Amino acid sequence: MHQFREETRYPARLRALHWLVAMLVLGVWPLGYLIRFTRDEVKLDFYLLHESLGFLVLWLMLLRIGARLTAPAVPKAAPGLEGVAARAVHGLLYLLLVVMPVSGFLATNAHGFPLSWFGLLPVWSPIGKAPEIAPIFSAIHAWSAWILLATFALHLAGVFYHHLIRRDATLFRIL
Repeated sequence: MHQFREETRYPARLRALHWLVAMLVLGVWPLGYLIRFTRDEVKLDFYLLHESLGFLVLWLMLLRIGARLTAPAVPKAAPGLEGVAARAVHGLLYLLLVVMPVSGFLATNAHGFPLSWFGLLPVWSPIGKAPEIAPIFSAIHAWSAWILLATFALHLAGVFYHHLIRRDATLFRIL
């Protein structure tokens, strides 16, 4: 196993945002999938929780992007094809973790359900009720969810590859 060096770690704010977003997504994604199986009397509660947590993911991702762009030293990806794959997967994760909550927010608004964040704070809708475009936003949201799941699987495969096969310190950079 390679020697772990503290200077190769991501800055603490990036590590914290990574794990916070990861934990939220691991809750929000299945919650959104399970909504279709809930009883009608609790369905709106599930939607409210899913949408509120998804909206939180959006803001944390925007904060994470800002933190990443201003981080003094971010570890570099590996050279060659491995680095290209790592950058592509990470870029797609970042993109999907913005597209997904935005499209979900716009879909529910277009369907005529404005967001009240955690039932406490009404969130202004840039489009309002627009049933003619609601299915488009819903489709973008659904497709991005499945692409996110596949991209997350690729990300985990990379983690396992580095930690179990290459036995390098890559995982420790984000811990």
